[in-house]
Amino acid sequence: MCAARTGAGDDVLAGLPVLPVAPLGDSDARALLLANVPGPLDARVCDQIVAESHGNPLALLELPRTWNAADLAGGFGLPSSQPVGGLIEQSYIRRLRLLPSDTQLLVLTAAAEPLGDPALLYRAAGMLGIDIAAACPAQDGGLLELGGRVEFAHPLVRSAAYRSAAADDRHRVHRALADATVAETDPDRRAWHRARATAGPDEEVAAELERSAGRAQARGGVAAAAAFLQRSAELTVDPARRAGRALAAAQASCQAGAFDAALQLAATAEAGPLDGFQRARIDLLRGNIALALGSRDAASLLRGAARRLEPFDLDLARETYLIAWGAAAVAGDLEAGRIAGEISRAVRSLPPPLGPPRPLDLLLDGLALLTADGHAAATPALQQAAESLLEISREDALRWGWMATAASNAVWDNEGMLAVAARKLQFVRDAGALAQLPIHLSALALARAWIGDFAGAASLVAEIDSVVATTGSRFVPGAALRLWALQGREAESAALFASVMERDAGGAVAIWAHWAAAVLYNGLARYKEAAWSAHQATSNTFEYWVTVWALPELVEAAMHVGDAELARDALKRLAETTQPAGTDFALGIEARSRALLSDGTGAHDLYREAIERLSRTRLRPELARAHLLYGEWLRREGRRVDAREQLRTAHHLFDAIGMEAFAERARRELLATGERARKRSPGTRGELTPQEEQIARLARDHLSNPEIGAQLFVSARTVEWHLRNVFTKLDITSRRQLQAALPEHGRPADARPR
Repeated sequence: MCAARTGAGDDVLAGLPVLPVAPLGDSDARALLLANVPGPLDARVCDQIVAESHGNPLALLELPRTWNAADLAGGFGLPSSQPVGGLIEQSYIRRLRLLPSDTQLLVLTAAAEPLGDPALLYRAAGMLGIDIAAACPAQDGGLLELGGRVEFAHPLVRSAAYRSAAADDRHRVHRALADATVAETDPDRRAWHRARATAGPDEEVAAELERSAGRAQARGGVAAAAAFLQRSAELTVDPARRAGRALAAAQASCQAGAFDAALQLAATAEAGPLDGFQRARIDLLRGNIALALGSRDAASLLRGAARRLEPFDLDLARETYLIAWGAAAVAGDLEAGRIAGEISRAVRSLPPPLGPPRPLDLLLDGLALLTADGHAAATPALQQAAESLLEISREDALRWGWMATAASNAVWDNEGMLAVAARKLQFVRDAGALAQLPIHLSALALARAWIGDFAGAASLVAEIDSVVATTGSRFVPGAALRLWALQGREAESAALFASVMERDAGGAVAIWAHWAAAVLYNGLARYKEAAWSAHQATSNTFEYWVTVWALPELVEAAMHVGDAELARDALKRLAETTQPAGTDFALGIEARSRALLSDGTGAHDLYREAIERLSRTRLRPELARAHLLYGEWLRREGRRVDAREQLRTAHHLFDAIGMEAFAERARRELLATGERARKRSPGTRGELTPQEEQIARLARDHLSNPEIGAQLFVSARTVEWHLRNVFTKLDITSRRQLQAALPEHGRPADARPR
């Protein structure tokens, strides 16, 4: 097999079978581009990039490889003015320099305007005194096309034209484009061109950019806001005003996931005359960046920032204490526990907030109680907080919302966790706040894993991986660990366990890994390993969620290895959290665990209670495990017929959900009763990719293509393309058939046991 460019090697390859590789169609090109670009991208800019790629995959991939979220700035970014280094770009520069001077200036004007609007180009050319006929040499040379839109032959022609131009020429064309842009209809793009046309400080332009940043943030475009504010600071003369704008730019850059830029802007701000409040906000910024990058110093930095904020803004201080408490929980070690204790004492000594308590106040006070006095004392406050957070606002979601599921998690309220996680994730997605996106995705993925929606969880995990790769943040892969453990994927889980333990053998990351390992090994019926892992996961006295969730695993594994004392101790600790919560989730898990330590009628009644309570929830994996444990107990009691009923139910549930290790455990138990059950084969699994699963579920839930595209940062055409693939794979012809084809949480119908 060999390959050749079009027209090359025709004489050598004559007579051989050939497969012409055609350019990508527009919908495929958009899918490829948007799958590799972090955050939202202006739809008009996206269309222009796709048009100029001419279906060339390499051209589409070059953009996200060389431009980060801050460079793209939501569609306001421009090719860098740094020297051109690529061989292809250098070849285009040589061709550009052979053009007449007016043609070169016209090509530069087109390169500086990313929308490809020919009317705007004509107006700008007139202001530069250039006849539009000057475009002819560039068109004849195969570099530029003027039609319904302005298109370059290749995106690298645009970057070569812009990056190789003299600074004075770039200023001239941006000035012309600013004058040619209608201020009433597109004030932000006009302000951007004015800023690019300005060589030195200009307060009028800086103020206009600051207003544009406000509009961008109101629309949810944090990357564009960061770009506006950064340029505004550069054009500002007054030292105090410059420092304030640099600080605002740093905060927006941090939200957009551009951490290096945020730190540089913070240093610029610190070089100016800042007041005490501004310096405290810089400390807060550094703490937030440390948290996003996985630094163990984050909790300490944020606690210090909260203290310094108290005299200036008590509300912001309380918010910062909440984030600091969360950072300590993420760290999960002894030092973090000590810091959390200090935070809790500081919070309880603050004056009460004015007016009725906000969701933030309820959550912070509940967590302070949890740290100081334990679950029984804190549960009423945390339940009140969980209720209030169901209506979390957009502003709160973007500022501290990554902590919003803490209350639901602490009081065994998975429905609340699902609702809050989905609501705040939508706000963060709409804003393109990449710095926070992974933890919001993880919260929803975890909630979906609890209810057995593994397809939904997998698509969210894939999105986490993509965002983390883009921002360079360090993130606890808790959702992936949980998902793979429930699925019984031993090889993948073992590799991730090893990676996690190498990175952090003593903090919250390790707790997640040990919990997942305990679940995996209980599914594989390797109870000695499960007991060891669960014991490791539950030995931390500060972490309040995973440590508690691992206790049922410890009870189950300990009883299987004959360590009743260890199981009783775990059950006692579990009941201290489940009894105050009082939910069916909590009491169902407690009843299932308590049944393992019981005999006779007591065990029978507890298993029936566990099944009854868990049946009233959507927690299918936990319900299936209750049927499994009940069936195993019945078989040991010699009640084989009754055992088969429970084990058959468990096996069918595990098989439908995709819990392969537990399904195999149930199958072996059924064999022991004298009944055979088929093993799950690869052919029974759905073939949809995670993104196809996600789009199919949204379409099944009656969202239109534009609505799906808006939620997933892709175009409506990309959604249409994915749905065509879904229809083909599921052998259906319309959206109406998705309800039958995806009846259970998006899993293809043929993935269920037949």
